[in-house]
Amino acid sequence: MSHVLHQRPLQNPFSNPFSFSPPSSTNPKRPISLFTPTTLLALLLFMIVVGFLCPWVGLMPQNMIFSSVSKPYSVVSSKWGHYTLDKALNFVAKNGTVIVCIVSQPYLPFLNNWLISVTRQKRQDIVLVIAEDYVSLDKVNEHWPGHAVLIPPVLDAENAHKFGSKGFFNFTARRPSHLLKILDLGYNVMYNDVDMVWLADPLAKLEGNHDVYFTDDMTAIKPLNHSHDLPPPGKKGRPYICSCMIFLRHTDGAKLVLKKWLEELQLQPWSRAKKSNDQPAFNWALMKTTKEVDMYLLPQAAFPTGGLYFKNKTWVKETKGMHVIIHNNYIVGFEKKIKRFRDYGFWLVDDHAEESPLGRL
Repeated sequence: MSHVLHQRPLQNPFSNPFSFSPPSSTNPKRPISLFTPTTLLALLLFMIVVGFLCPWVGLMPQNMIFSSVSKPYSVVSSKWGHYTLDKALNFVAKNGTVIVCIVSQPYLPFLNNWLISVTRQKRQDIVLVIAEDYVSLDKVNEHWPGHAVLIPPVLDAENAHKFGSKGFFNFTARRPSHLLKILDLGYNVMYNDVDMVWLADPLAKLEGNHDVYFTDDMTAIKPLNHSHDLPPPGKKGRPYICSCMIFLRHTDGAKLVLKKWLEELQLQPWSRAKKSNDQPAFNWALMKTTKEVDMYLLPQAAFPTGGLYFKNKTWVKETKGMHVIIHNNYIVGFEKKIKRFRDYGFWLVDDHAEESPLGRL
């Protein structure tokens, strides 16, 4: 996860949009009836048009009603439309590092839930929300000024939250571009999906000084002392690394991965037959740059995929106290994700919204 409202031109209510035939010259004194079938039909059509438009006009901001046709929504409606990524990073980052998530309006409840868990680890001050629509941009900055930025252009967010849709692909495909911009500005960046919760501070788990850190999306249990190299390819000829949690230093190696990721997305566009997302391209990029880039696979016990954490109670018990971030994946649908988080005590916004910098949205 907002729609930009497209207003149709309004008819002049004081002029009749339907012309009447003049009275017949053969009978000039014949009275003209305003209630002929033609005029009644015209009046009915006019009332339908007005009835359709009025609710939309009422939903629009007052300053948009008369200017939406001539001015873009960003200029007219958003107070933060000219807030740049450079300014946002300068405001938010600390010690050259920033934590980033990307949201559109449907994801705001998950953003708030994730932020509560981040705040409990005292890392909220370096969080920057990249909003993919102006509603999210203004909503976050209204409650938490300066912590959200929008990087143009704005996509149609109608289907951005539906996994497998073209909108979802377009939404996730912007991720490497956003991250590359941050690296080019000289910052290290940790990226998180917002359907996650922090149980500990992940920055404390970044051992060494590698270019790229990532997590495995496979459910097969690894030994606690498993290798931190990029895993070997699976059945599809590539690894199964999750693009949900990544840490990148502003090095040439990390930039190379992001550039290759963008190239792979161009080679694997969305289609109805192959409803892909950005993750396969990320894995191809990692595999094709592994000899040139210093990569580090994070410990599975600390960063388990949802397919392992939520489906293997024995493993969860054996690794208790090691978990750092829990990802609510391997399940599709907002309501299903929320229910599962509630079942495990991870849906924090119900009782702890006041702990979020956004409060109760």
